[in-house]
Amino acid sequence: MGIAPDGIELKPNGIALLRNGDFLLTHLGNEEGGVYRLQRSGQVSPWLMSVDGVDLPPTNFVVEDGLGRFWITVSTRLKPRSLGYRRECNDGFIVMVDRQGARIVADGLGYTNEVALHPNGRWLYVNETFSRRLSRFALHPDGTLGPKEVVVEFGAGTFPDGLAFDEDGGVWIVSIISNRLIRVAPDGTPTIWLEDSDAEHLAWVEAAFRAGALDRPHLDGIKSRVLRNISSIAFCGPDRRSAVLGCLLADHLFTLPMPVAGVAPTHWNYPTP
Repeated sequence: MGIAPDGIELKPNGIALLRNGDFLLTHLGNEEGGVYRLQRSGQVSPWLMSVDGVDLPPTNFVVEDGLGRFWITVSTRLKPRSLGYRRECNDGFIVMVDRQGARIVADGLGYTNEVALHPNGRWLYVNETFSRRLSRFALHPDGTLGPKEVVVEFGAGTFPDGLAFDEDGGVWIVSIISNRLIRVAPDGTPTIWLEDSDAEHLAWVEAAFRAGALDRPHLDGIKSRVLRNISSIAFCGPDRRSAVLGCLLADHLFTLPMPVAGVAPTHWNYPTP
């Protein structure tokens, strides 16, 4: 955590490396959100605090694409955010920032989490965690989005959070709670490649989810052997055939070999600052 200039204690959730070596941080506070800039000197300053005349709620994720546009997600407008841990939650949204400014480009999403551009640049994919969906939007040259299309509906125990594309057009999804790593093929077929969960615990979570009573203890009290609530994935290594898994409840990263190379992220092509 860090202290912002206005005294707010920052809780960075999403992190994006900028071309000059600075970072953008999304603030996932209890009440406040926004995107802050962390300079190489250590100075922190507000970068985006409102959009379309509305202060940003607790803010989940930020990423820059190859054209210099930024994509930002807000999972829910509800406070506390745990009220959004419901299948019927539909108040998440996506913000796009380009040279014309910031604007909401998609709304009405089911707990918006990470987004990623398809390698062909024509689609924006998004995980809707508590609606249990991987969805996508046609991405037009001006940054506007087409209607939402559902790529896959996930079943019991899967709550999609982070995602990354491989070079064959598959998208790798990580699920909190069940610690699942899932590959969704280009035709939308999902395959579970890895899981580290406890059947009794998952049954308890499912019962709470169906009853509309899911809360922090269900997310923070997981039972597993090794993984501790995986929420993010990134390909790494010189051939990008390894993956790094980030876990919400762990103090270190996990790595594993992958059957296919991942797509190089945009920031791999940034010049050395």
